Amino acid sequence: MSFNTFGHVFRFTTWGESHGPAIGAVVDGCPPGIPLTEADIQPWLDQRRPGTSRFTTQRQEPDQVRILSGVFEGRTTGTPISLMIENVDQRSKDYSEVAKAYRPGHADYAYDAKYGFRDYRGGGRSSARETASRVAAGAVARLVVSEVTITAWVEAIGGDAIDPANFDVDEIGRNPFFCPDAVAAARWETLVDAARKSGSSLGAVVACAATGVPAGWGAPLYAKLDAELAAACMGINAVKGVEIGDGFAAATLRGEDNADPMRPGVDGPEFLANHAGGIAGGIATGQPVTLRVAFKPTSSILTPVATIAPDGAATEIATKGRHDPCVGIRGVPVVAAMVALVLADQKLLHRAQCGTTIG
Repeated sequence: MSFNTFGHVFRFTTWGESHGPAIGAVVDGCPPGIPLTEADIQPWLDQRRPGTSRFTTQRQEPDQVRILSGVFEGRTTGTPISLMIENVDQRSKDYSEVAKAYRPGHADYAYDAKYGFRDYRGGGRSSARETASRVAAGAVARLVVSEVTITAWVEAIGGDAIDPANFDVDEIGRNPFFCPDAVAAARWETLVDAARKSGSSLGAVVACAATGVPAGWGAPLYAKLDAELAAACMGINAVKGVEIGDGFAAATLRGEDNADPMRPGVDGPEFLANHAGGIAGGIATGQPVTLRVAFKPTSSILTPVATIAPDGAATEIATKGRHDPCVGIRGVPVVAAMVALVLADQKLLHRAQCGTTIG
């Protein structure tokens, strides 16, 4: 049994391979009557698109999306929305060595162990190319949760973090790293260039904040908002960890330090802290929903690494081709998309059980 669908009420299914003719998504459960055109989707895809700077893979994909169904006269019909993105710049010959040996850290061996064979051209479904489909689906989700503002950025690359005192949300769109700290972005140019030129790669931490999430979205126990967000982000290629709010740092605090004190406010409680990341008991509190996502270094590198061939023989592999020296950079719009998809689903789940009443 294969799992290519995510969500409960607002669901999306991705399809296609890195080196196939196209990739795409089918979004089901979207409410009818929402204005939607390709122009609502394309800007988010352009953020994730490869080849936009020397700090990402040089594969040249326009990532132009086509809406094939589910929209009539510029509005969603309530039926499945099919989105397609053509692949136009595949170089399958670059993966001739990958056919002969497994890339350590990649899904090559795991796919072979599960299915008995694999699509070695770019990794097939295990390629980060698949995430373009998620970004397209996430653009639709953003229209469902238009009351929410979702902002994502890179917080650290290769262990070098931003200075919170320098945080400028407007700076995120001014540099190729989605970095809110101009000083850190300048450092990262040298850092990522050095990794790329040496044939290696770097990991990254992507942070995301969703403001305007109403108190009440989410569910106790088996559909917790934080659990759904964690599952969504852990399902992104190359992600190895997710923290909600203070995350692991909360384990170092005392109870009084970890609490989010409340005082009476005009439109509900006024919180004096947000260690919980805007979620308590799996349900949104009305504060900003915050999370951090850890991306591992790209597994496809030019530096030779010890491995085995499919027949079990010892060998080593140096992966040729075009790869991101830091895949977490282009992970920013993917994380934001997954957050939007979860929030759209939770909004509709809340409406199904509680109507429009909140609190």
